[in-house]
Amino acid sequence: MELILAVVIALVVAVAVTSGLVISGRKKKQLPPAEPPSTTPTITAPPAEPHVGEEAETPREEPRRTVEEVALPAEEAVETPAAVEDPVVAEPAAPAIEIPEPTAGRLVRLRARLARSQNSLGKGLLTLLSREHLDEDTWEEIEETLLTADVGVAPTQELVERLRERVRVLGTRTPEELRALLREELVTLLGPDLDRTVHTESPSDVPGVVMVVGVNGTGKTTTTGKLARVLVADGKSVVLGAADTFRAAAADQLQTWGERVGARTIRGPEGGDPASIAFDAVKEGIAEGADVVLIDTAGRLHTKTGLMDELGKVKRVVEKHGPLDEILLVLDATTGQNGLIQARVFAEVVDITGIVLTKLDGTAKGGIVVAVQRELGVPVKLVGLGEGPDDLAPFEPGAFVDALIGD
Repeated sequence: MELILAVVIALVVAVAVTSGLVISGRKKKQLPPAEPPSTTPTITAPPAEPHVGEEAETPREEPRRTVEEVALPAEEAVETPAAVEDPVVAEPAAPAIEIPEPTAGRLVRLRARLARSQNSLGKGLLTLLSREHLDEDTWEEIEETLLTADVGVAPTQELVERLRERVRVLGTRTPEELRALLREELVTLLGPDLDRTVHTESPSDVPGVVMVVGVNGTGKTTTTGKLARVLVADGKSVVLGAADTFRAAAADQLQTWGERVGARTIRGPEGGDPASIAFDAVKEGIAEGADVVLIDTAGRLHTKTGLMDELGKVKRVVEKHGPLDEILLVLDATTGQNGLIQARVFAEVVDITGIVLTKLDGTAKGGIVVAVQRELGVPVKLVGLGEGPDDLAPFEPGAFVDALIGD
């Protein structure tokens, strides 16, 4: 019995010692430092999957509906996109045909425009002639006024001599008498008997052919287009030949003028042969039964030889169809005496039959009309008095002088 008690006591002591060692070992073990609170947001775990099989929940009892009681969801209105047709590019509308202003009396209607530019010439002469004593100094002033207006030396001397003689015979001079006297002498100086008609009547069955020449910058192509309007206004049908192939857009410019009055334009490639285009223009004019063919020629030629060769070739080729009825030289009135130099060169190359003076409303030197007629021996047939389409007018000496000296 004592032995059993001793064994039990030994076991209790052993257990107590062992427990103390374990407890002291645990006290000596250091715990890791606490981590700071994380700023990362807590991610909530997804809900658990529904239980299946034996773990499935017992379904709850719900009232059931028949098929008839269940309504179908309402259909949302779906907008059907409208059918988009392929865009149709409309053809550009044909330009409206214009009816040009009648040429009869056109210069009279443009008289105010001409009078503004030429006022110094006419008024200056009347003022000088109205002096009580016309001494030599006064006559020299009259002569200087005429020369300044580019009348030219020889025509000026002729006019002054005739005025001196008539004033001496007249004696007493009233303003009305002086105006009538000056008007008569100026009209005489301009050559009232010269034929200023633009000839477009061909004796054969071919159209009348008019060739327009001149230096670029004088308004040559524009003048050709305006001349087409003059002829259409007089009841003639016109075909245009764009033989100025050396200047960019010259053919486009001429075609625009033609379309406005219903005249067709014959053209070729830029830099093409002008003579070939002129030939085709006359050929088309014959085929269409046109009354007139207008040929716009090149003017940007650097030498007289080149000018002669080019214009001469055009003239020869056109004359295979028939004779040329008119060769009109376009001159810029604002160039004054420099225009006479151009006129001489062209006159040596081709037989000029008439002159077109452009920009006459922009210069006070209206005497160039007299000078150029004397220089070439051919009349001024048309004058340009503005930038409007109908500002090209047949030249009328009487209306021109009336604009110079006023009423």
